[in-house]
Amino acid sequence: MKLSAEISAFSGRLGHAFTRPELLLRALTHSSISSATRPDNQRLEFLGDRVLGLVMAEALLAADPEAAEGLLAPRFNALVRKETCADVAREIDLGVVLKLGRSEMLSGGRRKEALLGDAMEAVIAAVYLDAGFEAARDVILRLWGARVTAVEADARDAKTALQEWAQARGQQPPRYIELSREGPDHAPVFTIAARLESGEEATAAAGSKRQAEQAAAKALLKRMEPEHG
Repeated sequence: MKLSAEISAFSGRLGHAFTRPELLLRALTHSSISSATRPDNQRLEFLGDRVLGLVMAEALLAADPEAAEGLLAPRFNALVRKETCADVAREIDLGVVLKLGRSEMLSGGRRKEALLGDAMEAVIAAVYLDAGFEAARDVILRLWGARVTAVEADARDAKTALQEWAQARGQQPPRYIELSREGPDHAPVFTIAARLESGEEATAAAGSKRQAEQAAAKALLKRMEPEHG
């Protein structure tokens, strides 16, 4: 099977020459354009998530032999979450070669974080099935690069940290309230308030609810910091 020039160029950016190029084509096929003869990438995404997880767990143990599980787990989560996968996908222009149905294309699917993150995981699985674990590990570690060593020493996400802060002071978990949603469907902006039971709150805006909630939690934690500890 011969790949198009565009997908061949992507394979070069990925850093892996496929002996079974049909695996790469499947990894790039979204469910919006799949058919009985053209399977989508969802099964590959499932596998790629597990391959990525094993590589990152192994890399984190090697990077910090003394770290306790309580520190390793949040670092791991920061490296394998969908946002990080999408960031890596953007760096290698994965969105350009995604195979999407018309409705997804019109709604900006090539830029959607969830689609990019899922496809990145599927591509990892395609490399794994094509050439084995060592090849997949090499691709992952090269693409993730300095993220592995630069991940924060305590990478607990802000929502978790804020919840622990509140519960340590006898409060209920914080609430997250959607204040507004603006912009077109393919590029929405959510404004979210993080609110403590005691009344303090902070707001933030971002392109997804999760990002806005995290940003609001981080802002509220910073505001409450004089009390922290």
